[in-house]
Amino acid sequence: MSQPSAATQESDDAVQVRPGPHTMRAFYQVLANTAVANVTSSYLWWALTFWAYLETRSVLATAIIGGSYMLLVAVLGVVFGVLVDHMKKKAVMVFSSVVTLSTYLIAGALYLAFPESVLIDWGGPWFWVFAGVILIGGVVENLRNIALSTTVTLLVPSDRRDRANGLVGAVQGIAFMVTSVFSGLSVGLLGMGPTVVIAIVATAIALTHLLFVPIPERGVAHVEGAASRSAGFRGVIPAVLVVPGLLALILFSTFNNLVGGVFMALMDPYGLELFSVEIWGVILGITSIGFVIGGGLVAKFGLGKNPVRTMLLVNVGIAVLGMTFAIREVWWLYALGILVFMCLMPIAEASEQTIVQRVVPFEKQGRVFGFAASVESAAAPISAFLVGPLAQFWLIPYMDSAAGQDSLGWLLGPGEARGIALAFVGASAVLLVVVLLAFTSKPYRQLSEAYATAPPSLHTDDERGADAADVDVAATPGLKGMSG
Repeated sequence: MSQPSAATQESDDAVQVRPGPHTMRAFYQVLANTAVANVTSSYLWWALTFWAYLETRSVLATAIIGGSYMLLVAVLGVVFGVLVDHMKKKAVMVFSSVVTLSTYLIAGALYLAFPESVLIDWGGPWFWVFAGVILIGGVVENLRNIALSTTVTLLVPSDRRDRANGLVGAVQGIAFMVTSVFSGLSVGLLGMGPTVVIAIVATAIALTHLLFVPIPERGVAHVEGAASRSAGFRGVIPAVLVVPGLLALILFSTFNNLVGGVFMALMDPYGLELFSVEIWGVILGITSIGFVIGGGLVAKFGLGKNPVRTMLLVNVGIAVLGMTFAIREVWWLYALGILVFMCLMPIAEASEQTIVQRVVPFEKQGRVFGFAASVESAAAPISAFLVGPLAQFWLIPYMDSAAGQDSLGWLLGPGEARGIALAFVGASAVLLVVVLLAFTSKPYRQLSEAYATAPPSLHTDDERGADAADVDVAATPGLKGMSG
């Protein structure tokens, strides 16, 4: 066997820690710390959305805020992924927390510098500056989530990764449950100023705790000479294309997010039409137990032999749900629909993560996850930016008119928010058609086969020993083309 290159030796050194009980303990600590950070960023993000709609009563304003978040995630996703691949995972998480804390401090300074009457004027610049710095803090937090996906591969044995991904979904659900309740109560009872202060304090605590969280990673893993940052960018597309069907999976998730942008833009306005802000926050908190249920089911039972099929079946359920949960302006029907929706989301997310962790080498998972985040997230702001004005200026007025009631009242019933319900039904019907077509497609069969035939682990250590790096890259079909 030929002598390994310096880069390969560095890769060997980087992955000497073999996944086992001691690395699982480290994974649980990383997961808990990320949960604390996500709680904080979600708390302030939800509070901003609630506050913006209540003060402006503008669906357009909330659509722009939500769409801008997804747009920044799309623009920066590949950059984040390359950073994750070229830095130690703990360094990435610390960097993310420092930036987030800095933006929240700026938001607090803005709130002190200007009267609230200036900040709530969404036609003026300071509303968007205030919202923008909070938005940036939330976007940078996404670095942690990409890093967390790669630490599953680094720290969790291959036969437990689907369950670990389910556990990630459950923990994120708990975070969502806590933040949605407290965001509504915080905005309703304390106001936006104290809410920002709470976020600053919580972020500082999370950052301090992170400094003492161990991630047993020796060096930074690279694939045969791909150590430069520019090579990391060049390696993104080959890392995706080398796996049959993987690009199709990302494109499908992109379309799914196109429909999800409709939900993102309109779910809160519709909920705030049915409930007060305090009750709406509580409703979101109660229904978000669905994240825990869905993630817990994956953690307990896994995703089956074919996570690709599981993901498509979940999307069939989401499409049917979106066509029914706002069919009438009934609070319990909407709340029940959100509960089921939140049960399904962590299953879909765990499916995609498990597929990537199985078919993509560890050294390139960060950029693949980042690329997927960029492409998939790019769709949501498009639909959010479109559906906001569409709902504000056409769907809502149309369904409030006699003509709208005469044509679609039999389906959607009477009520003040029937235009939003029409957007939900239309977007979900399109999703259902696309998912059914995906089941019959060639990429679906290709990716299913690639997952079934992939080695149990594409970690260069492969949980077998230090010599596995040479074997995996040289002998495993598809991997050799991904190196260099």
